[in-house]
Amino acid sequence: MNVFFYNLFLALYARGIRVAAFFNQKARLWINGRKNIFSSIQTSFENNSSPVIWMHCASLGEFEQGRPVLEGLKNEFPHYKIVLTFFSPSGYEIRKNYAGADWIFYLPMDGKRNAERFVQLVNPSLVIWVKYEYWFHYLTTLKKRSIPVLLVSGIFRDSQPFFKWYGGMWKKILDSFEHLFVQTAHSKALLKNAGLDETVTVSGDTRFDRVTDIAENFSPLPQAIIDFCKGYTTIVAGSTWDDDEAELIHYVKAHPELRFIVAPHEVDAENIKDVQKEFQDSVLYSEINKGLSSTGKNINVLIIDNIGMLSRLYHYATITYVGGGFNDSGIHNVLEAAVYGKPVIFGPVYEKFAEAKGLVECGGAFSIESAVELEKRLSDLLSDPAKLEASSKAARDFVYGHRGATKTILGYIYEKRLLTN
Repeated sequence: MNVFFYNLFLALYARGIRVAAFFNQKARLWINGRKNIFSSIQTSFENNSSPVIWMHCASLGEFEQGRPVLEGLKNEFPHYKIVLTFFSPSGYEIRKNYAGADWIFYLPMDGKRNAERFVQLVNPSLVIWVKYEYWFHYLTTLKKRSIPVLLVSGIFRDSQPFFKWYGGMWKKILDSFEHLFVQTAHSKALLKNAGLDETVTVSGDTRFDRVTDIAENFSPLPQAIIDFCKGYTTIVAGSTWDDDEAELIHYVKAHPELRFIVAPHEVDAENIKDVQKEFQDSVLYSEINKGLSSTGKNINVLIIDNIGMLSRLYHYATITYVGGGFNDSGIHNVLEAAVYGKPVIFGPVYEKFAEAKGLVECGGAFSIESAVELEKRLSDLLSDPAKLEASSKAARDFVYGHRGATKTILGYIYEKRLLTN
């Protein structure tokens, strides 16, 4: 793809999302969040005299991934102001009031003029790019201005255009980074073959640091959650989609003696109603938390109809299930569950996720392809305490054994004096 076709893609994307906004709430948020965006940015920076660090995240997952680095920089360099940008409403709308950043914006659509204007207004001293989203004009503009850009928790695959004969433009994007901190040795090998070696470090995934921090500073959830789980073997299914819920339904019906907490990935009213129909002996968290419903013996499913609790919900599980493994996009964050020493089960689409592969290899996680496999795996673990304990320990040990990426990245910033004169 050359720059002409890239710009054509941007134009078609912008037009397509405007059409989608007529019937899709996320698309409307994407459009509305960028209205008068440059006026807002300009007003925000009119009186700023402090140096700036800019972190960009595609969405919520990438924010949680970059958060340990951001908070480490905030602690070590408090005189710097923090700008946080998101591409997706899924990140911005949930974290728009995050106290660790001084300004939070939607990232204006990529383009030569937009990129130059944004960089001029923000004038960052250091830029952190989390995992992916390689916006050509932003990155090359930063390169031209000699502003250092670091990629953290990057992961690369053979199929990406960086490593194809037609990937000239994409290789220029890679050259825009001062340094790339990647999750795996395979990623480093791919980049070395593409001509990058000295500017690549295998640091691991900063999510390991994030989830261990959450676990070690655990704060209990409301009493309604604790009461629901108390005295029961509990399965917590997080970030579920329709296919995941379909795999769970029969087992839930067949085991009224167990308790199940289901936290759907989409929590809009329409989807929550659909999930309620699937799990008939269920109650909504919002209802029991407000005292509008109770959880009698015939209720064995609690549906979480809000966002922000999942990373702590897994603490209350005996076994966990993480959704997304039946979608092409793949599974959601398995580390949030594994850090508590809970076996993790997920669908078959996980090969792109190094942490999921590692958990499977060590026995802390299991992939299933059908409801029958799911029932067998749950029955095996619940009927064999020794097997359950071994899998739980393997999950926790795997997470704690892979900490340290944040320390490596911060060490590089100190060593290269990227934020000191």
